[in-house]
Amino acid sequence: MPHAAINGIDLYYEISGQQDGPPILLSNSLASTLHMWDPQMPAFEAHYKVIRYDSRGHGKSAAPEGPYSIEMLVDDALGLLDHLGIDKTDFCGLSKGGMVGQMLATRHPNRVAKVVLCDTGCYMGPPEMWEGRIEAASTNGMAGVVDATIQRWLTEPFQKRDPATVEKIRDMILNTPVPGFVGCSRAIQAMDQRETIRAITAPTLVLVGADDPATTPEKAREIHERIAGSTLVILEDAAHLANMEQPEAFDDAVLGFLGKR
Repeated sequence: MPHAAINGIDLYYEISGQQDGPPILLSNSLASTLHMWDPQMPAFEAHYKVIRYDSRGHGKSAAPEGPYSIEMLVDDALGLLDHLGIDKTDFCGLSKGGMVGQMLATRHPNRVAKVVLCDTGCYMGPPEMWEGRIEAASTNGMAGVVDATIQRWLTEPFQKRDPATVEKIRDMILNTPVPGFVGCSRAIQAMDQRETIRAITAPTLVLVGADDPATTPEKAREIHERIAGSTLVILEDAAHLANMEQPEAFDDAVLGFLGKR
């Protein structure tokens, strides 16, 4: 199992698809692992050298005590690209991963070709909103936040239609280390990229589920309006994990934007 020593931690990653193809880096949400991208693998691997990794504090990566910062998470992503000898890549991130993508494209424009920001926000205030989730996880473990998280992440019809996927997501949440969840929650809590993302010049797709109650379509429009020339796509019948609820529509939108359709 490949781990890279990056920024003082062991970061777990996987590479699949076209080994000589163009690279794409996929960045996961809070309380998930690189397996949140499993539905995309058949379509993405046909065109790309796909690089997935478990964010700091998640999955098989190390989970040191926090707090973390979005800057730290960006440095982790850059460190992985450097470790793999990749100078420039397409990037796709969802939720927290999309927050990393915004800062990566802002601060390191030479390292990204095209950027896909899914179900994410440039500001997730007020900061007080996060205290309840952090307290629940710190007191009761991830069992204290799992049910509310699933309700935000997936629409009710999908939960009834695909209980197997719901259980897979539940397991990802429950197995997230509490220090990783708290550390990354603090990073999101402190983030404000509302003005800085105006500097992004990479071609950018902003994608959101129409029924996302966490990073709403309004938050997607907030990003879209600030990044000149960006494209906005709203997927119907999807909440926060739009890539898992509507994988075919998600793949078509993303790969179409990236010029792979």
